[in-house]
Amino acid sequence: MSKVQIKKIVLAYSGGLDTSVMLRWLGEHYQCEIVCYCADVGQGAEMDGLEEKAKATGASKLYIEDLRTEFVRDYVWTAVKANAVYEGVYLMGTSLARPVIAKRQIEIARRELADAVAHGATGKGNDQVRFELTYYALQPDIKVIAPWREWEFRGRTDLIAYAEAHGIPVTATIEKPYSTDRNLMHVSYEGGILEDPWIEAPENMFQLTRSPEKAKDEAEYIEIGFEKGEPVSVKGAQLDPVALLSKLNEIGGEHGVGRVDLVENRFVGMKSRGVYETPGVTILQAAHRALESITLDREVMHLRDSLSVRFAECVYYGFWFAPEFELLRKMINETQEPVTGDVRLKLYRGNVIVVGRRSPNSLYDERVATFEAETVYNQRDAEGFIKLNALRLRLQSPKPPAAAGG
Repeated sequence: MSKVQIKKIVLAYSGGLDTSVMLRWLGEHYQCEIVCYCADVGQGAEMDGLEEKAKATGASKLYIEDLRTEFVRDYVWTAVKANAVYEGVYLMGTSLARPVIAKRQIEIARRELADAVAHGATGKGNDQVRFELTYYALQPDIKVIAPWREWEFRGRTDLIAYAEAHGIPVTATIEKPYSTDRNLMHVSYEGGILEDPWIEAPENMFQLTRSPEKAKDEAEYIEIGFEKGEPVSVKGAQLDPVALLSKLNEIGGEHGVGRVDLVENRFVGMKSRGVYETPGVTILQAAHRALESITLDREVMHLRDSLSVRFAECVYYGFWFAPEFELLRKMINETQEPVTGDVRLKLYRGNVIVVGRRSPNSLYDERVATFEAETVYNQRDAEGFIKLNALRLRLQSPKPPAAAGG
């Protein structure tokens, strides 16, 4: 296979087995300068010593970019405002992180005058699509290198052997029961022992949440404040996006909130089993919808809900920077103008229970809703309303047979 002439590559780099081998492999195969880039989206990975390791393996430099605030504020909060859920269950923690990571990679490529970018996603998953659609949307002429679609290696055994042969320091072992991906929004688990969809995920796998059986014995009440659809406070304390989501992850995790086990339809066509922990956003989804119930007009809410499925598909498939998604975002943001107020919730053994909601923009009117005597709503008016709505049903109803003549 002939190689395209490349002058400089920006590699999305974590310092793990895959990208460490990629760094060396890219240098050997493309004979060009390689700049490494590590994005911090709250994965908790150790960054100390990463620059020395990258340079020792062949990089000219390493960028470490703190994207946590941008990730939560511009991506996670946008999904919360849209009530975005893929296939009715998945809150898309991995999907939402990819465009912010890829966006900064392109910005670094421009700064470095690089003509190519590279990523560590395999040729079987969704992430390759998410990264590359973002690359091409933001830099149409960029060259993309995906080593897993090019190189001779077939798995971790080959990578470990290559690392040992080339003196690349890695801590990985051949045995790996499952793969994980963590950021500020969630932890995902897939592959390995999880590939059998009948087998329950092992309890010792989970990082963010207790099991409901081992969660706190007592229910906990919390209040979350929103402004224009975005969460701004927890228990009365104003918090920045990173601190707020971290706090809710901690609280939700103690109560066993946010575990999901599903078989999802990947964009590339196959089904895949994934297990996820998303405690904070699980709480926020319930709170946000509760606040919308008193602040949004019925038809506006229903229209937004009809768009939420398309919104989620765009995120999951990697079309964050597509023109149709830009339009969807603008529409979602417009619906959120009145969504300001507070929601009170009770957390108990995996459950998130809404127990109160209030807003200065509330459309709820007790005088209209009450079943007690009142003058705002004339119940007799309902008869004509029902008959008008029944007209088309009555017109299509089978006609009774004509009576027999005498």
